[in-house]
Amino acid sequence: MYRLVRLTVMKFFYVYVLKSLKKDFIYVGFTANLKKRLYGHNSGSEFSTKPYKPFELIFYEAYRNEKDAKRREMYFKTTKGKTTLKVMLREFFDNPALKE
Repeated sequence: MYRLVRLTVMKFFYVYVLKSLKKDFIYVGFTANLKKRLYGHNSGSEFSTKPYKPFELIFYEAYRNEKDAKRREMYFKTTKGKTTLKVMLREFFDNPALKE
């Protein structure tokens, strides 16, 4: 009478944006484990972001395909991509109360 249901774990790849709580610095990255990556940035184990820690996560997107996520990360790192982020997160960047 009972049927075993096979659960499949869906793997996602994340493009994320961090804001330094200490300096005027935004970081765009890519990972398959968002929690672990955020912990790495805030613990100081990431050389490239260590001087800017601590960080808060202000935005992320999830993708099922790694190449799609990497392509989006590279786009956000371009001048046009940075402009897109500023437009997408306009309320965050324009509202000082949200930055705290």
